[in-house]
Amino acid sequence: MTHPNDTIAAIASAAGAAGVGVLRVSGPNVPAIANQLLGREPQPRHAHMSAFRNAKGQLIDRGLLLHFPAPASYTGEHVLELQGHGSQVLLDALLHRVCELGARLARPGEFTERAFLNGKLDLAQAEAVADLIAARSQAGARAALQSMEGVFSRKVDVLLHALIALRVHIEAAIDFPEEEIDFLADPAITAQLHALRAQLADLLREAKRGLRLNDGLRVAIVGRPNAGKSSLLNALSGSERAIVTDIAGTTRDVLRESLQLDGIALELADTAGLRETDDPIEREGVRRAHGELTRADVVLLVTDIEHAQRDMALLANVPSTVERLVLINKIDIDATPEHAERRSDAMWLWISAKTGTGLDALRNTLKQLAGAGSGEGAFSARRRHVVALQQVAIHLDRTAEILDTSRAGELAAEELRQAQQSLGEITGTYSSDDLLGAIFSSFCIGK
Repeated sequence: MTHPNDTIAAIASAAGAAGVGVLRVSGPNVPAIANQLLGREPQPRHAHMSAFRNAKGQLIDRGLLLHFPAPASYTGEHVLELQGHGSQVLLDALLHRVCELGARLARPGEFTERAFLNGKLDLAQAEAVADLIAARSQAGARAALQSMEGVFSRKVDVLLHALIALRVHIEAAIDFPEEEIDFLADPAITAQLHALRAQLADLLREAKRGLRLNDGLRVAIVGRPNAGKSSLLNALSGSERAIVTDIAGTTRDVLRESLQLDGIALELADTAGLRETDDPIEREGVRRAHGELTRADVVLLVTDIEHAQRDMALLANVPSTVERLVLINKIDIDATPEHAERRSDAMWLWISAKTGTGLDALRNTLKQLAGAGSGEGAFSARRRHVVALQQVAIHLDRTAEILDTSRAGELAAEELRQAQQSLGEITGTYSSDDLLGAIFSSFCIGK
C-alpha cells in the first residue's frame, strides 16, 4: 500500500455532549488551509478562536482552530482540528470549504491507516481503535484500550524476538554441515524451543480471552425438548423472550438475546430441542441448533438428573475448543440442593431455571469464561490474531517434530521463518494491501 500524499478531511463528531461538532484534516496542505481559515499562521497546539468563512467571505460558523504540525500528531502528518457548533448543516458547509481549499473526504479508517503507515501505531493498535469505538461492554472497552496502548503488541514483540533468536541459533548450526558435532542436538536449542512454545501457549490463551472480551461470549443453550432451555434463557435475560410450554418442539428456530453481566457482553442462543423428527420445520430448527454448537464459545447442555448421562451424547459433535457446562435443571422438583462440580467431561451445575436457584453460580461461571477478573493487563484481540497465533503454534510443533526425528535443519529453519511471518501479520510487520484494505474499510469515517 502506497502512502497517500493528498490532504484528507472528515467530520469526526456531528455533535458531542455540549453540542460541539469536530472536523479533522490531515495531510501536506494543512498549513495552507489553516492560514486561509484563520487569516494568519496558527501557533502550534494552540486553540485559536476563529470565524470560518466560505469562498465569498460569508460566515459559516465561529469556533476553535487547532494545528498539530507533523510528525507530532495522531497521523504523523500535519493535522488540523476545527471545532464548531454541533449542527450537521454547519459542519457540511465547513467540510465543503475545506475541500475547496485542497482537501478531499477521507475514506473510512483513513486517519488511523495513515497513523499506521507513518509508524505511529502498529496494526494491532490500529484495530484496537475501532474496537474501542465499537465496544459493547465496559470490560471490552478497557481491554481495547489496553491493546491500543500496546499491551498486546509488546507481548507479540517479546515472542517475536525469542523466535528470531531460536531461528538464528538453528541457521547458525546449518552453516557447519561438515562438523562431526550435531549442533541441532544442542540442548540449548531444545530448551529455547520448549520455552517458546510455552510462551506462545500463554499468549494464545490470553488472546482467546481478549477475543471474548472484544466480541462477547457466544453461548449456545442446547438439550432435548422440554429440558428447560427457554426457561433458562428467560431467567438469564430477565424477560419473557422465549415462549415456554409443555409441548415438545415449541422452539423451532434459534432465538438470540444479548445481555451484560457486570460489564461482560454475552450473546445467548436458545436452540430447538435436539431430537429426531418428521416435522420439516422442526428438523430445520434442529439443523440450525447443531450449527450453533460449532460457532459457540460455550455450550450449555440443559438436562435433569434422570436424563443427564444419556443427554451427554448430544455434546458428541461439539469441538474440543468449546467450553461445556452441564446444567442439571429442575432441582426444585427432585429436591436436590444446588451445587457445582468439575468432572472430566465438563463443569456440572445443579440449578432450577424456574425458581432461579443456582443461577448466580452459573452467571459467575459465565463471567469467568468471558474473561471477568482478568486484571488490568487484559487486552482485546480479534479472530485473525488468534488464527495467526494458532498458525505459529503449528509451525513450532512441526519444528519440534523435525528436530526430534530427521534433524533436517533447513526444514526446521523454514518452519521458523513461516512462524515469524504469521506472528508479524498481527502487528503489520508482514501485511498485504488486501489485508490492510479489509481492516481499515471497517472503521467509521473520522477515524
